[in-house]
Amino acid sequence: MAGERPLFVGRFQPFHLGHLDMVRRILAKHGEIVIGIGSAQYSHTRENPFTAGERYEMIKRTLDAEGIRPYHIVPIPDTHVHSVWVGHVVSLVPKFDVVYTNSPLVVRLFREKGFRVEELPLFKRDAYAGTAIRKRIYDGGDWMSLVPKEVASYILEIDGPQRIRETFRYSTPYGTREGDAAE
Repeated sequence: MAGERPLFVGRFQPFHLGHLDMVRRILAKHGEIVIGIGSAQYSHTRENPFTAGERYEMIKRTLDAEGIRPYHIVPIPDTHVHSVWVGHVVSLVPKFDVVYTNSPLVVRLFREKGFRVEELPLFKRDAYAGTAIRKRIYDGGDWMSLVPKEVASYILEIDGPQRIRETFRYSTPYGTREGDAAE
């Protein structure tokens, strides 16, 4: 375990307390961590409201404030071809020995390519889920208690709540409602 470099893959939309707990548990087993920001090319949609750069900033500000080191944060765009995605990831991130994720698809893809994959249950998964947090932001409910304070501050700094309210109205990835797009 010690001496191995772990890769933790997620979308981090947004980075929340469950993710921070996972980082701490991974680092308890390993001396450093590589964090892969999945679906890096997507933003301004209901499922992916924040850019890769914004997610990077959320994670960096949090880890720095918590004194967590060493870490590497790498955006990972999707390939839309599952059979080549693991090779794509390997080409983008520093060498790693074990993968941590709770995505069944990511587990399968890495295992099929011979990688060791560890699943750590997310802390309070029902409360700390990106979908639920984005919905609370949309509804004007309490979401700040579910993310690190650095993430809450940053989301407010970039007017994230307004972006989420706007993107929740979109029903297509192009920022339009079904039927609104010029054909």
